[in-house]
Parts: sequence; C-alpha cells; structure tokens
Amino acid sequence: MSKRKAIILGFFTVLPFVYFILFLSFFIFSFISMSSNTGNPVDMFKLILPLHLSTMLLIMVLMIIYIIDVFKNNAINSDKKALWAIVLFFGNMIAMPIYWYLNIWKVIQKKES
Repeated sequence: MSKRKAIILGFFTVLPFVYFILFLSFFIFSFISMSSNTGNPVDMFKLILPLHLSTMLLIMVLMIIYIIDVFKNNAINSDKKALWAIVLFFGNMIAMPIYWYLNIWKVIQKKES
C-alpha cells in the first residue's frame, strides 16, 4: 500500500470517532432542549440520521478492507491473522486504528527508511 492510500485509509478510520463525539453531543443537546422545552429534537434527529447511517456503512466498509488486508498482509505472522480478524470484527472502531498504526503505517515507515 502506498503512503497516500495509507493516509486516506487512516483518515477514514478516524472519522467514526469524530462522529461518535458528534453523536454524544447530539444526545446531550437533545436532553437539555427537552428539559428546557427549547428546540425540536425531531428536527435534530432528521439531521443526525443520515450521518449515523453513513457512519455505520463506513464502519462496515472499513471492516471489510481491514479483514482483507489481514489475510493479504505478509508482515503479520500466519498464526496471528485469525486473531486480528476476530479483534477487528468485534472491536472494530477501537481495533481498526490500532491495526492501521501497527500493521499498515509502521510497515510503510520501515519501507521508507
């Protein structure tokens, strides 16, 4: 994988965390507005629903990309490939940035030096 592709993949890997912060902010704002009777939570829900669905789709696509990379990546020992696939599947939003750093970014850095 080229350095440019790795940076783009890393950017999209971090996006679910950014969305998670936005989603938590949405819920906090919804509870505050419901308690003070200001704003309409339904309007906010219409805004957050497309973001939520697109983030879920992004996570699924990233999971497929990472699991395929696990089995194609020669830098990972063959006895650890199944373990990485399971970790990526069950801990996707947390495990993907870790996998990206350890098995994509570090490999690219080693090739450059």
